[in-house]
Amino acid sequence: MTRAVVTGVDGSPESLAAAEWAAREAALRGLPLRIVHAWLWQPLDVPVVQDEEAQGRSAHAVIREAETRVANRYPDVPVTAEVVSAAAVAALLSEAERAGMLVLGSRGHGALAGFLLGSYGQQVIAAASCPVVSVRAPDAGTEEAGGREVVVGQQGQPEDSDHVLEFAFEAAAARGATLRAVRAWSLPPIFAYSPGSMRLADEAGGLEPFEKKALEHALDPWRKKYPTVTVIPHVEMGSAGQVLLSASTRAQLLVLGRRVHRSPIGGRIGSAAHAALHHAACPVAVVPHRENLAASR
Repeated sequence: MTRAVVTGVDGSPESLAAAEWAAREAALRGLPLRIVHAWLWQPLDVPVVQDEEAQGRSAHAVIREAETRVANRYPDVPVTAEVVSAAAVAALLSEAERAGMLVLGSRGHGALAGFLLGSYGQQVIAAASCPVVSVRAPDAGTEEAGGREVVVGQQGQPEDSDHVLEFAFEAAAARGATLRAVRAWSLPPIFAYSPGSMRLADEAGGLEPFEKKALEHALDPWRKKYPTVTVIPHVEMGSAGQVLLSASTRAQLLVLGRRVHRSPIGGRIGSAAHAALHHAACPVAVVPHRENLAASR
C-alpha cells in the first residue's frame, strides 16, 4: 500500500506553506498527497452566538483553498482533501498511522503554530508513528532542485539510526542533493569511562577517530543502496543541537531522529529536536527511531 504525504491545514500562511512543501515532496517522491483539516463542533457553554453550519462552511473553505493552491502548482500530484471530525492532535496522530510522512506549518523562531497551537505540536511530533516535517512559511517552495545539502544527524549504533538515515538518503536522492551526515560527540564524564569503551577508542586512535569510524560504519549500507548520493561525513565535538544547527545553516532539509522520552506531562521530543524545531532556518524532519515504532504497535 502506497503511503501518502499528509499535511494538516487551517488556512494560516504557515499551514498553506506546509501544504505547498508537502505537494512538492509528493511530486519528488512520486507519492499522492492528502490534505486534512480537523474540525469538531463543540458548542461552548457561554452566551455567544454559535453557528455550526457557518463554521462547517468555513472548515470546507480552508480545505478548498489549500487543494486549489497545490493543484495549480503541482497538477500531476494526486490529491485528496478531507475535513476530519476530530480534535487536532487525535486527527493528526490517526493520519500518521497511515502516512509516509506528516507535514505541519511552523512560525518563525518560536513554538509551533498554525494547525497546531501551544503544546499540540510537541504532542504530535513526540507520538507520531511516521516522520513529521515542520515547515516555515518563508522557506516553502524556495528549495533548489539540487546543489543544496540535506543534513542528517546520526548517533548511537548503526541499527539505532536506520530509519533516520533511510529517510535522509531518500530525500537527498529525490532532490539530487548532497547529504551531509553529522555525528556530534563530547567528552564523557569520568564515571562513564570503562575499560571496554576506552580500549575501542584507543584502537581507533582516539575518541574523534573512533566517532568517525562509527559514522562511516553506520553510513556504509546506505551508501551502497544509494550510490548516486554524494555523502559528506561530518564529525564535530559539541552538543548535538548546536552542531546540527551550525551544519544546517545552508541546508534545504534537516533530518534527525527521536527516541521515546516520557515525563509526567506526556512525551518529549528531546533537546536536539527541540533546538532544531525552534531555531533551524530550513524544514526539519523528525523521524522516530526503531524502538519508537515497536513501542507504538
